Amino acid sequence: MTAQVSLGAIYKGDGRCRFLVWAPLAEHVAVHIVSPRERLAPLTRGQHGYHHGEVAGVEPGSLYFYLLDGKKERPDPTSRHQPQGVHGPSQVVDPHDFAWSDQCWFGLARQNLVFYELHVGTFTPEGAFESAIPHLEGLRQLGVTAVEIMPVAQFPGSRNWGYDGVYPFSAQNSYGGPEGLKRLVDSCHRHGLAVFLDVVYNHLGPEGNYLRDFGPYFTDRYLTPWGQALNFDGPGSDEVRRFFMENALYWITEFHMDGLRLDAVHAITDKSALPFLEELAATAHRTGDKLGRRVYVVAESDLNDPRLIRPRAVGGYDLDGQWSDDFHHALHALLTGEHSGYYRDFGQLQHLVRALRLGYVYTGQYSAYRQRRHGQQAHFCETSQFVVFTQNHDQVGNRARGERLSQLVSFNGLKLAAGVLILSPFTPLLFMGEEYGETAPFQYFTSHSDPDLVEAARKGRREEFASFGWENGVPDSQDKETFLRSRLDHSLCRQGRHHALRRFYRELLRLRRELPVLSGLNGNDMEADAVGYASVLLLRRWSSDDEICAVFSFHNKETAVSLPLPAGNWRKLLDSAEEQWLGEGSKVPAALTSPEEMWITLSPMACLLFERIKEA
Repeated sequence: MTAQVSLGAIYKGDGRCRFLVWAPLAEHVAVHIVSPRERLAPLTRGQHGYHHGEVAGVEPGSLYFYLLDGKKERPDPTSRHQPQGVHGPSQVVDPHDFAWSDQCWFGLARQNLVFYELHVGTFTPEGAFESAIPHLEGLRQLGVTAVEIMPVAQFPGSRNWGYDGVYPFSAQNSYGGPEGLKRLVDSCHRHGLAVFLDVVYNHLGPEGNYLRDFGPYFTDRYLTPWGQALNFDGPGSDEVRRFFMENALYWITEFHMDGLRLDAVHAITDKSALPFLEELAATAHRTGDKLGRRVYVVAESDLNDPRLIRPRAVGGYDLDGQWSDDFHHALHALLTGEHSGYYRDFGQLQHLVRALRLGYVYTGQYSAYRQRRHGQQAHFCETSQFVVFTQNHDQVGNRARGERLSQLVSFNGLKLAAGVLILSPFTPLLFMGEEYGETAPFQYFTSHSDPDLVEAARKGRREEFASFGWENGVPDSQDKETFLRSRLDHSLCRQGRHHALRRFYRELLRLRRELPVLSGLNGNDMEADAVGYASVLLLRRWSSDDEICAVFSFHNKETAVSLPLPAGNWRKLLDSAEEQWLGEGSKVPAALTSPEEMWITLSPMACLLFERIKEA
């Protein structure tokens, strides 16, 4: 099946609009134009439950509902804009009325991606697409190359993470709608930044979700944490797959997205011979080829299943990347000492060593948290396919109080975390504000209008934290103050330690970008191991011409350690203990000569990078 971007209200010009909606549960469907001039236009029922028709006198800006069997009025499931929210009418949009300036933008190579995840509503005080534009130059200077936007599909109210979206084609009205999003993407491309959009194909939110009135979008054969699963492999699933396939292509074609981040694909159950995810990746890649630019599909999954990113030739789905929770958990447990919930599977330096070597920590061994074996080795996968992070919206926001790492570890610990992340052989992702140690929490917030949903969300959050022992003192997600507390304070990056931390991130990203041995992301030409009583991690990476050695000390005190540095002369490129990074001073000299092993004295929670000096 080849999806075409054709569902919904497609403006044809000259006041004519074609409507196409899949509604097999309705015998008759009519378009109820409610503005600017009210009238009713019946549609023709075709094959497979599609209703279609072309209506004259419908200009962009017209508001409409679908009338199902003369009884139920519902917004368009593929609405391009919901200016009055999830329960209001849909609006006709002209897809050609935006003047793009990115004709010479062809995307970025995968090894050059450095992600910056942001939530539009809390990134700026205005909480809008266009208000993020003045910050793009700062991100470019930092070394970020790709902005990853948390979900923007229309959700209820004005405060939400975006995972309660119910109109996948409609950019959130309170953020600035489709026009605002296009302006942001166009501006990103002018700054040399790729744009990835987080999309949710595992569930839809509860409020304003009218899909059940149209067709069998959901199935009770499988359950997800959010209720019934989407129907990707049962009766009627061809049309459900088309709906979401068109959505993916809509963002890529009409909004010029460089890639999609697929939320929680482990919650998508699909037993068909051609799984939806495999078909989606192939379709997105073909579309990118036709457009003459790089298009990527990256998944979030907690299964440690490399089939997601393996090539199709060896039985994989051929996605371009996946988030690596294991890397985060291994590093977080070492830095914080937390061992509850899923962190009980981590806490030893060897776990981080495995993450660096393999992409996953758990590759088939027993998981105490899951009480079963977990994962598989990532054969036939490239290191650039693993997206790693020290923080993201989940790992911060799904703590009871939404504490960032800046509230959990020392300043030295923040620098150490940054070093492990950016000097790793994987693709790094920063969470907004991380680069300067933002102190505001990122808490879970909603603005539902249904009191029952509000109470269900409160109860669900308390239960979710039980395994971590965090169930007490959970902020009220519906309280506007919870949202306001989560907004960034960008002025911090000009102050004291915050400014120094941002400079440190910038220097790390510069080194990663300019040193071929770091930018190559070759996982074969590297070694990672624990030394010094398993408290220091040594990471060596090399190419035919260059070699670097990164040293990460997780000691809380100054410690002397014997490093197995290959014989030769080495120069120090970075040392987090130096005063320029507001450290207390370093005892490691600027140049070293190693006879194959040598003693050095490391500062507490230190990150160092050495480069081997080429022989003349």
